[in-house]
Amino acid sequence: MTEALGSTATPESGRPEDEAPARKGRRGGRRGKKGPLGRLALFYRQIVAELRKVVWPSRGQLSTYTTVVIVFVLIMIGLVTLIDYGFNHAVDYIFG
Repeated sequence: MTEALGSTATPESGRPEDEAPARKGRRGGRRGKKGPLGRLALFYRQIVAELRKVVWPSRGQLSTYTTVVIVFVLIMIGLVTLIDYGFNHAVDYIFG
C-alpha cells in the first residue's frame, strides 16, 4: 500500500521495467572488434600505463633494501647450516 501510483519499479532491480537495458550479441564493445595485433598493442600500452603509476625507490632506498636482503639471507644461511650440522651429528651419534 505504500507504493506510489504508476510506479513500475521492481524490488529486485530497483529500476523501472521500461528502462531495463536490452543487451544482445557480443559484449565488450570495441575491444571485441580488434584483431590479435590490436589486442597485443593494447596489452603493452596498459603495461606501460601501469608501470608509470609505480613509485620507484631512490638510489639510497634501493641500496638500503638490497643490504637488508643480503644480511637476512646470510643470517638464514648460517641458521640452516647450524641446524644441518646439529642434525648431522645427532644422526651420527644415534646410528653411528
